[in-house]
Amino acid sequence: MIPAQLTLINSTHWRNQGCDDSSICLHIIYVNELWPPPPRLVKRTGIHCELLCCECDPPMRVVTYNINGVGARLPGLTRFLAEYSPDVVCLQELKAPQENFPEAEIRGAGYGVVWHGQKSWNGVAILARGIEPKEVRRTLPGDPQDVHSRYIEATVHDITIGCLYLPNGNPAPGPKFDYKLKWLDRLIEYAAQLANRDSAVVLAGDYNVIPTERDVYKPERWVNDALFRTEVREEFSRLLSQGWTDAIRKRYPRETIYTFWDFFRNAYQRDAGLRIDHLLLNPAVVDRMTDAGVYRDVRGWERPSDHAPVWVDLRD
Repeated sequence: MIPAQLTLINSTHWRNQGCDDSSICLHIIYVNELWPPPPRLVKRTGIHCELLCCECDPPMRVVTYNINGVGARLPGLTRFLAEYSPDVVCLQELKAPQENFPEAEIRGAGYGVVWHGQKSWNGVAILARGIEPKEVRRTLPGDPQDVHSRYIEATVHDITIGCLYLPNGNPAPGPKFDYKLKWLDRLIEYAAQLANRDSAVVLAGDYNVIPTERDVYKPERWVNDALFRTEVREEFSRLLSQGWTDAIRKRYPRETIYTFWDFFRNAYQRDAGLRIDHLLLNPAVVDRMTDAGVYRDVRGWERPSDHAPVWVDLRD
């Protein structure tokens, strides 16, 4: 049931008849059993829905999501796309060779897509709602011998999106940890160019880096882990020092926010998590940020990834 004083603009935008064409001006509470308004315009409180003042053109929502196997998690992914309709989704850890990526299902959900697959491990993709991402590159510069599918870059509208899956690095020390540090060095060198651009850039992905003690449950247990070792955190700080802004920390500077919960020992139920999935904004786009957060509930769905999707909203 649609309230009589609302006019339908399109499938996701509603306007009060007393408002002009440029804005939605509603401060009205409705019982959600009678009228379920679009979820991105809603602040849910109990059984009520309060429709907030929003621009008719909502901000672009960019999501990073380590899917942990796109084949096994495809039902959850398509559900996520249908229920939340993000504008851009960066996927990591596809665990699928190029030819086995579920392109038809993604396009059937209304998304254009570019992807870089790899059998059994790694793999990254960029999805864009209603348009085709324009691929820029699919490898991180600096090592032509590195064949891991860990980076893909594309433009969506006026924003350059870099989707990355940084190496885990365990056990540390060792060859895998050395590879992680070298990959970080390459990322930092390339990211300096992106940070200095006059155009908007977002570096989104599973960084496999816990930046601070606030970002991990019981940090004393992680001091020797490759995700939390001093060398890795110093490298991440060096990356940020180029001018990148951590979107979640901009929105929640002091709160405990997690993006990953292990499958073991009821970690999700106990909220024993980590924050390792990050959205970094270059100086040209940071002032366009309006909000950021984590779709924590998705981690509790049936057959989930051990990561939750992380999002940032960017106005035009």
